[in-house]
Amino acid sequence: MVIPAYNAERTLPAALRALSAQIEQWPQPVEVIVVDDGSQDGTAALARSLGALTIEQVNQGPAAARNQGVAAAQGDIVLFTDSDCEPAPGWLAAMAAAFADPEVIGAKGTYLTRQTGLVPRFVQIEYEDRYDRMRGQASIDFVDTYSAGYRRAIFLENSGFDTIFATASVEDQEFSFRLAQKGYRLVFVPQAQVYHTHDRVLAEYIRRKFYIGYYKALLTRWLPERLLRDSHTPQVLKVQMALVTLTLAALPLALLWSPALWGAAGLALAFLLTALPFTLKALRKDWPVGLATPVMLAVRALTLAAGFGAGRIHFRGEVQGARLPVLSGWQRAGKRLLDIAGAAIGLAISLVPMALIAIAIKLDSRGPVFFSQTRVGENGRLFRVVKFRSMVDNAEARRHEVVDLDALAEPAYKIRDDPRVTRVGRWLRRFSLDELPQFINVLTGDMSLVGPRPEETDLVARYNDWQRRRLAVKPGMTGPMQINGRGDLTLAARVALEVEYIEHYSLWHDVIILLKTLPAVVRGKGSY
Repeated sequence: MVIPAYNAERTLPAALRALSAQIEQWPQPVEVIVVDDGSQDGTAALARSLGALTIEQVNQGPAAARNQGVAAAQGDIVLFTDSDCEPAPGWLAAMAAAFADPEVIGAKGTYLTRQTGLVPRFVQIEYEDRYDRMRGQASIDFVDTYSAGYRRAIFLENSGFDTIFATASVEDQEFSFRLAQKGYRLVFVPQAQVYHTHDRVLAEYIRRKFYIGYYKALLTRWLPERLLRDSHTPQVLKVQMALVTLTLAALPLALLWSPALWGAAGLALAFLLTALPFTLKALRKDWPVGLATPVMLAVRALTLAAGFGAGRIHFRGEVQGARLPVLSGWQRAGKRLLDIAGAAIGLAISLVPMALIAIAIKLDSRGPVFFSQTRVGENGRLFRVVKFRSMVDNAEARRHEVVDLDALAEPAYKIRDDPRVTRVGRWLRRFSLDELPQFINVLTGDMSLVGPRPEETDLVARYNDWQRRRLAVKPGMTGPMQINGRGDLTLAARVALEVEYIEHYSLWHDVIILLKTLPAVVRGKGSY
């Protein structure tokens, strides 16, 4: 249990006493580590007096403090809360239960508050709205450290929180995004609740939101795809930020050009319409907060936009310790346009051959024409890949007859003379014609024309951390593996090619791979 603390003499006792009450009832050893981040009060002495292992460091921020605590920890699971949080009864049990599933490597809990002020009550409803979005999701990509846990080995293997974030901001988001990019499973645990002292007045709220937006500008330089979506942030928030910014920009213009006033009024009305669902939810929960909600949402949108704009300006040059994104925003847009155009043309050209293939499959063996299977896509997202059936109808049920996954030297296999492959299927595989229906997967956005091979879930579950790097982009119909030996490659050789492709990505490289795919298919090396 790791708690970063800075000048926390007033709040830390409640956090440690709440934990002690739960640890006393816990059947396994639990160590509590407080990392004093250069406090100027008696935080360190207080933590020791309350029985916590206490580590002191010069002030470097909570990211560095948490990393220090994890490095000193002994347990397989490391949990986090903050020095101003008080874990509710059952918190430890709820967090531990999440890790009973061996596939779960991270977990996120929730906030509660006992405050009665208008601003903290709004903040609580704001968090609850986001929790509502996360409920029911099998996995998430956004973990806040006020109530969180990770498997220590994975945490250390991924270097923990990035200390470039010197203050409490988005360091926890960035780390969970980085893990989600490798397809690790993070889960939401609403029962893991901690009481917190939210922003007490509007000025505190504005300051916190400004710095979240400010550092989000740096985070999205590395992870531009998170500008579009994450499991925590409401999509409507981005629309509101744009509407409020445009409304304020239109007001000065209205002094010189009267039609601009109508434009500003229209933008303001559009903002109010976007705020209506949240406002109604707040009214049902707490009607005084609900009445203030439109104003609070406008303040939130404006403050985040201002912080994000300031961050974009401040971080526009080179930043020491900053990383390059897997794909820049422009690269993602260009790749998607190539996918849509190429898949549409490919599907149109393939319609007649696909009809003939369908007839051949039906004449050759019993079963459906198409075969679909759950595969692992970008950031570990699951999707259904579509192929022409090249095996007997019950092939998946018979996999144990030809391969034992637990006995594999590495999580990959290709069988040269698989007895489950049909006569037509062998011909389809020789020329990769079984994969023509995947143009549909490309059009729907689950796959790309070019990328790593889409792999089965059972095999990805056995990947090590390095092998998971291939999940950072969408899987492809073709890719570096297909033009360099296909099934003859070892997993290590394949992943090395795919990681190199990702780390040195260019749209031109995609075009080259596409041009090399047809000759590789004709040669047929590794096609079985």
